[in-house]
Amino acid sequence: MAASGTIELIGVTKRYGSTAAVNEVSLRVGSGEYCCLLGPSGCGKTTTLRIIAGHETATSGTVRIGADDVTTSRPGRRGTAMMFQSYALFPHLTCLDNVAFSLKLRGVGKAARRADAREFLARVRMEPYAERMPAQLSGGQQQRVALARALITGPRVLLLDEPLSALDPELRIRMREELKRLQRELGMTFVHVTHSQEEAMALADLVVVMHSGRIAQAGAPREVFERPADAFVARFIGGHNVLPGAHGPVAVRADKCRLGVAAEHQLAGRVLAVEYQGATVRVALEHGEADEAVVLVPDDEFRAAPVAINDPATLGWSSEHAHPLG
Repeated sequence: MAASGTIELIGVTKRYGSTAAVNEVSLRVGSGEYCCLLGPSGCGKTTTLRIIAGHETATSGTVRIGADDVTTSRPGRRGTAMMFQSYALFPHLTCLDNVAFSLKLRGVGKAARRADAREFLARVRMEPYAERMPAQLSGGQQQRVALARALITGPRVLLLDEPLSALDPELRIRMREELKRLQRELGMTFVHVTHSQEEAMALADLVVVMHSGRIAQAGAPREVFERPADAFVARFIGGHNVLPGAHGPVAVRADKCRLGVAAEHQLAGRVLAVEYQGATVRVALEHGEADEAVVLVPDDEFRAAPVAINDPATLGWSSEHAHPLG
């Protein structure tokens, strides 16, 4: 795909009255990248997606797609396609006609649009279901049809608003594999909103963590996970403890902490929870004034030296595993 799939947000702000839902956001998504906007409810990620799509107009700032300034352009003139959380399939049309619908609006003949629709159903492995109605499909199958309907328009950018949130855990994993496969095959820019850290890490080339309408950190998944920018990112991404350091707080991965073992740094606490997770046991400790830290203990180590709720316990870590926080 050509460089026309590049997205640039320059100082974008969206206000509703005195409230800034998005506040001075600047971001560049390269053509052909898979970008995940990640954050808690109300952080501004969906508003940012809707601004890119043109369903919301920025109060200030600039939106570019490729070489085009699309800040005030209508959605249909941006070269984007949006896949909504609800899928929004037409209940009275077959899968084939749902996918072909946008081509019908463009005046494409019936035979040609149906042939194209079959091709895109085949891309998402739904061609055998072409003549079924949406009500006859599972949630995952409906999602595939919605994806084909978005892709048939030939967009520069595909925008996805929490597309996996309604699926059960096993199907969610299968569908994210499908999304990544399609994105790579098509070489298209995808921007995907999610509140799931696991989903963002599995899918994204670029993870953008948002907090209170701003970008807290943007980078490759491994960079964001291993080197969180601040305590919010460390806690939200998960898998980290925010612990006291000589020069300020540090993030230490829970799997790098030790329980009840002499270490370079140690913190005394009380066991709050013990959760068996198969290969590991998750032990949560209270320390300080209601602060909490987590240790992931290999199951064999836990069985050799078990602890129970309310037991005193010590959490240990080494400097080499501690990442200073801003």
